[in-house]
Amino acid sequence: MLQDRGLLAEEALQRALLIERESGERLEAVVTRLGMISEDRLAAELARFSELAEIAADGFPAAPVEGPELSIAFLRDMRAVPIAIDGAAVRIAVSNPFDPFAVQAFGFMFQRRVERVIGRASDIDVAIERLYHGQPQSADAIDDAVDDDDLERLKDLVSDAPVIRAVNRLIASAVDQRASDIHIEPGDDGLAIRFRIDGMLRDAGRLPVAMRAPLASRIKVMAQLNIAERRLPQDGRMRISVRGHEIDLRVATAPSIHGESVVMRILDRSRLALDFVALGFDPDLAGRLRDAIMCPHGIVLVTGPTGSGKTTTLYAALSELNAPERKLLTVEDPIEYRLPGVVQTQVNPAIGFTFGSALRSFLRQDPDVMMVGEIRDTETAQIAVQAALTGHMILSTLHTNTAAGAVSRLLDMGVEPFLLGSVLTGVLAQRLVRRLCPECRQPFDAREAGPEALRPLLARQGVDRLYHAVGCARCGGSGYSGRIALLEFLRVDSTVERLILKRADTREILVAAEQGGMRSLAADGVAKAAAGLTTIEEVLRVASGEA
Repeated sequence: MLQDRGLLAEEALQRALLIERESGERLEAVVTRLGMISEDRLAAELARFSELAEIAADGFPAAPVEGPELSIAFLRDMRAVPIAIDGAAVRIAVSNPFDPFAVQAFGFMFQRRVERVIGRASDIDVAIERLYHGQPQSADAIDDAVDDDDLERLKDLVSDAPVIRAVNRLIASAVDQRASDIHIEPGDDGLAIRFRIDGMLRDAGRLPVAMRAPLASRIKVMAQLNIAERRLPQDGRMRISVRGHEIDLRVATAPSIHGESVVMRILDRSRLALDFVALGFDPDLAGRLRDAIMCPHGIVLVTGPTGSGKTTTLYAALSELNAPERKLLTVEDPIEYRLPGVVQTQVNPAIGFTFGSALRSFLRQDPDVMMVGEIRDTETAQIAVQAALTGHMILSTLHTNTAAGAVSRLLDMGVEPFLLGSVLTGVLAQRLVRRLCPECRQPFDAREAGPEALRPLLARQGVDRLYHAVGCARCGGSGYSGRIALLEFLRVDSTVERLILKRADTREILVAAEQGGMRSLAADGVAKAAAGLTTIEEVLRVASGEA
């Protein structure tokens, strides 16, 4: 059927058949696990081919069908589950209509005629777990220790095909929806699943109580964490193939009263935009930042809160600088993306390998450019300044709200003003806002309905039209699709340098920078809202304090 309908190329089909023989998995499981065809498409094609009805995820019963006692191992092996008894017939959901044994077995057990419907394999797996797994374990608290029997049970659970498929389907669904994070949160009545999409958390369904321990343990095994340790937080990473391309995931687990909470950060290199314009830079700002990082020596900083895209901007800068004639080194915590042609190192505080010690050792590696994940302390700040003074370009991040605030932060760390003024080349501050869906955005008159807080700024910039988010099929009803950065770039010229020498406060530096042509975060946000790239509500959400 797959071949006749042109659903798989010959090479892909032969590869799937080989894996089927070697692993013992069913063919439909192999082709969906490898991303050769989606579960939705496969179920729809099987239903059309076999002329059977298709059952949706919410069509499965709330309680097991009355009848003979069924073995969960049998149901998993058959990948079939009874969903109703209708007179002289029992209706079952199957993932493979070509298996005659399922009809024979259920007919024998129920002593009824068997009617079939086609279901997605993962929906059938979830229904089997929910209906036939038995009573869940008590979740009053996390055990203080894991005994040998419990450990063996966990190992058995994480090897079960339904758990493996549930994790794979969860990750694939998150990638398909462009999620940046997967949150798995245990509760009394099951597992809550939420995806962070365009910076906002959205509900993505629930899994039954029986999946709490197996799901967390399966993810820990994949991330090479200790499944026997459930009392302490753990961090790890893994790489899997989704829809034919590699996805990196950063995994963080933490104990909670109902089990282990898991957060997975999705690092999809295929969607990584290492280009200033794609990130939201206008040509003028991109040119000014490019001039700053192309200097033979100095310090360029990117500031903003956690999750504002600072590291992505630094990676874009490294891509601009990446050339055979330059040696590029990075020290990160953790390494988020692999960059070809760049020597990347991860800090390890447990053995004393910190940002400061890594930066000091890197100076002996004859680098041209060094990227430091974050300047967190006085030692790192002072070594970065010394490295810039000795002819190196340093790229790093700093946690401040504005570009001008970075100067005060470094002075507070103990950097001497005369040193800072001579090495600081530029500071970029940024925030991420949701990008408007171009298909359904609606314009409105900003002069009548613009927000009160930004009306002076709107008037100064001559903005008379803004846009509302509406929602359509393309953006999933949210009105937004993707994110874009709001930016302000402080170039350290002679005026700003004199203010640094005087230890001027942030406000004075900001006024001087704006007189020198810097556009504030709020002003950049208003410009992007006027261009229909985002909404004024998004600008107010992240930059109202800078207006």
